[in-house]
Amino acid sequence: MRTRTGFPARAAALLLALCLTAAAGCAAAEFQSPEEGEVPMFENEIPAEYRTKVPDGGRVEEITYLSKDYYKDQAEVEKHALVYVPAGYTGKDPCDVLILCHGVGGTEREWGFAGADSLSRKLTDHLFAEGKVRNLIIVCPNGRSTANCNDVSFGNMYSFYSFGQELRNDLIPYIDAHYCTCAGRDHRAMAGLSMGGMQTINIGMCECLDLFSAFGAFSAAPTSLTSAEIARKLKDFPEDLSIRYFYSLCGTEDGIAYASASAAAKKMPADSRLSEANWYWQERPGDHSFEIWNLGLYNFLKLLGSLQE
Repeated sequence: MRTRTGFPARAAALLLALCLTAAAGCAAAEFQSPEEGEVPMFENEIPAEYRTKVPDGGRVEEITYLSKDYYKDQAEVEKHALVYVPAGYTGKDPCDVLILCHGVGGTEREWGFAGADSLSRKLTDHLFAEGKVRNLIIVCPNGRSTANCNDVSFGNMYSFYSFGQELRNDLIPYIDAHYCTCAGRDHRAMAGLSMGGMQTINIGMCECLDLFSAFGAFSAAPTSLTSAEIARKLKDFPEDLSIRYFYSLCGTEDGIAYASASAAAKKMPADSRLSEANWYWQERPGDHSFEIWNLGLYNFLKLLGSLQE
């Protein structure tokens, strides 16, 4: 399907929506944009075979890096993240980087990459094994930029909004220093579920466009910028910072995020650097769950593979 801050009050709206729902139950070449009029194939379902485990798939490493409490007092903080590297990674071939973010109640482990049995890990291993994506490192950070980043309560949600400073000053420099990565924004992407989708839009695209060029937002949470706000924010960046792709997905029965996700991405932002060639909105039957988010990850990884060709 192609159709394509009053912050405290909007954050309170997110808190209310989540509470109500809980109560109810690098390639050597740069990314290349698709030709005008062409779009990568965004599938409506994850193939059944992608739900099986791949022998000798990629591996996941836990990293520790120094950051700061950007939400509060700037005190030094030790942060943890998970890094998925594909099978055969030797540290000699430069790789692209995907920063993959979690939701309001999760941590760096929410996507499940630490366990080989998670669907996220299985589908990722399949895509690499079949060559549909290659030379890509996936980084799953803790998106709360504060000392008590493992406090997953709603009261700690405001720390999500300071994550851009951590990305810029600490996490990306660490990944570039400790892994063999391709330099520059054309080899970096950002994606996430729920609050991570909000971070992808508000922070990745609208604060850090100089760091990233491709974006995937899955069920982007309340407080996500609207398409009109996105267009205004993008005007602050130099014209040569193009967006390689912006892909968004949400479940039609998602009572938490459909309104915010569709306001951000269902209508292509007018007078922006987005066009039919680099923007895609998809909606599928489903709620605020991993059935939607894993489909988003599957399609976004395929998209990144197509951008590498």
